[in-house]
Amino acid sequence: MMGNFLFLATAEATAEATAETGGVSLNTDLIEANLFNLVLVLIFVFVFGRKLLTEILTERRLAIETAIQDTEARQKQAMSALEVAKKNLAQAKTEAENIRKTAVTSAENAKAEIAAKAAADIERMQELAAADTSNEQDKAVAELRARVTKLAMERAEAQIKDLLTDSAQSELVDRSIALVGGK
Repeated sequence: MMGNFLFLATAEATAEATAETGGVSLNTDLIEANLFNLVLVLIFVFVFGRKLLTEILTERRLAIETAIQDTEARQKQAMSALEVAKKNLAQAKTEAENIRKTAVTSAENAKAEIAAKAAADIERMQELAAADTSNEQDKAVAELRARVTKLAMERAEAQIKDLLTDSAQSELVDRSIALVGGK
């Protein structure tokens, strides 16, 4: 309260001094001067800046609305792209499963074919081995027969040479001629 009284006293003294000099004086009271200046600025802003401030706020509101609309449009595009991607993913999973099933089936078929071919090859090899063995046995038997025959012939010739003398040989020839000729 004391501050208000002092303010009023100062204001009256300033007013009296201004009236005595008959002119305009500088108000040195900061509070009063600031309030006056603040009121002048507010009036100036309200009268002259209202249109400018309204335009700035309108432009800002339009920019925000445009940004929101763009964001909503991009969100819709992203959602549709997400749906397409989900469908593509589902198709890719289905195709991957089909490929996996086909690969398993192909692998089983190839395994069966390889096993069948291996069994056929083994059987063919066994037949070839048996045939080779049989051929080798036949060759060996033929070779043994040839050797035995050759040895038998050599022994027979050796024994004949030892046993046949000139007189026995003549007698054998005569007998052979008689059997063939009938005399």
